[in-house]
Order: sequence, then C-alpha cells, then structure tokens
Amino acid sequence: MPRSSLCPIGQTTTHPLQPSRFLRMHRHPPVSDSASAAVIVEGLHKRFGELEVLKGVSLTAREGDVITLIGSSGSGKSTLLRCINMLEIPDDGRIVIGGEAIALKKTRGGTVPADTRQVERMRTRLGMVFQSFNLWTHMTILENVIEAPVHVLGVPKAEAVDRARVLLDKVGILAKADAYPVQLSGGQQQRAAIARALAMQPKVMLFDEPTSALDPELVGEVLRVIRQLADEGNTMILVTHEMGFAREVASKVVFLHQGRIEEEGSPDKVLTNPDSDRVRQFLSRHLSGAA
Repeated sequence: MPRSSLCPIGQTTTHPLQPSRFLRMHRHPPVSDSASAAVIVEGLHKRFGELEVLKGVSLTAREGDVITLIGSSGSGKSTLLRCINMLEIPDDGRIVIGGEAIALKKTRGGTVPADTRQVERMRTRLGMVFQSFNLWTHMTILENVIEAPVHVLGVPKAEAVDRARVLLDKVGILAKADAYPVQLSGGQQQRAAIARALAMQPKVMLFDEPTSALDPELVGEVLRVIRQLADEGNTMILVTHEMGFAREVASKVVFLHQGRIEEEGSPDKVLTNPDSDRVRQFLSRHLSGAA
C-alpha cells in the first residue's frame, strides 16, 4: 500500500459543499480483488448490557479506500471503529486486518480475545485518532510522537526522533515539537495526534470524529491534513459529520442507523441521490446546518 509521502501539508482548500475535481481525479475507486482488503468486518454485533449497539454490521475497506461513516449520534459509528481496533470486544462476528482474522473466544463473562499478543500486534497496523486528542499531557509533542515507535516497535530513539520531526513538519507543527499539549490549540493538538498515529506507519488509519471537539475556525487545518493523507492513497475509515469533506475524499460513504447499515455507496450516490428516506432526512438537517 502506498505510504504517506513526507511533503508538508498544502494550504489549499475547497468549498465545503463542492466536490474537489482535483481530488476526484486522484481518488481511486474500490478494487474488486479480495486479496487487497485491508479491513474486513463480517456480521459484527456489540452489546452494552441490554442495549445492542451493532446489529450484524459488515464492511470491507480495500487498500487505498477512504470510507466515511455517517449517521446520527448513537447509530454505532464510533463503536464500530473501536471494535475494529479492539478497544471494544465484539460479541459476535469476524474482523480481519491485512488478511489475518482476530481470534476471539467465548467465556462465561462474554467474548474475549483468544490471544492478547495477537491483538497488540494487530493494533500496530491501525492508527487511531480520537476526537479528544488523547495526548500524554506530561510529555512534549515530540515525546508523544516517539513514545510508541520506541517502546512498542523497538525503533532506535534517534531514528524515531528523526521521523517524528518529519511528520510534525508534514502536519505543520514542527515548531511546537518541544511544547506541551496544553500550550497548543485544539487544532494543533489534533494534528499532533495524527502525527503520533502516522509514526507507527499503520496500514489503516481510523478517525473518530476528529474535528468534533474543535472550534469552527480550527476545523479546516485538521481537514487539510486528512485530505492530503487521502490523496496520497492511505487507507482510512473516518467517522465524520463534515458532509462536504466526505463528498470530497471518500471512495465510499456508509450510513448507519440504530446499529445497522442503512445505505452505502459512492459519495455521489449516497450524498446526492440516496435511496433511503432516513438518509435524505439526515442530509437535509446536516447540509442545511452547514449552509
């Protein structure tokens, strides 16, 4: 799979509700060869007590895909991402990362990983960016970025520092390398979190509403970073409420409703001419709010 290039993030932007012709030329449609699947989710169920949050969700992300998950709050979008990364353990179903199925087993207390070392290894293939940044507050930005490569992957510290500086430059905050998270704006903290995830050289990037905690004026700087990662061919699954952004970068849009996939397809189809009345109502609310 193409790795992220190391050029600095550009400063160009696009009107939030208009498709970008440049990005359209460079986004690749999903390919049909199953061997190229980066993530496969089959029949996923997840319950929290009596509440079933995911009800048999199936999803495939192939190498180079950018899949955006949309839907109302509580539809299961974030839970799906957390199950893919095994931050939540699904009750039923199958997850395959890079051709390797995650082994689960049933116990009296519920479903658990059959091999915790396998889960740890699989997580190194997935970069997770949270809406609340999740940076270590007692570490500098540079220390945050090198922590996992050094202590999880065993990368020599000097090598990790060199790559971290390249990534911080890429996301436009190299000057903040020695600052602490509290000294950065929300947008800068989220860009630092993206650099931290990229430092593990993941096969797939997962974004859980990466702009929802940001002030409106800071959203664009984070979306520019993600937009370039998409254009470079990185495989990504994003939960977002930014409909214009989804239209620009996605190879597939998936609409979830009450734990099930209500509709999925190309952004032009789902966001312009959806089959589902629920999708039309959802878009009417969100697009009118963005206008």
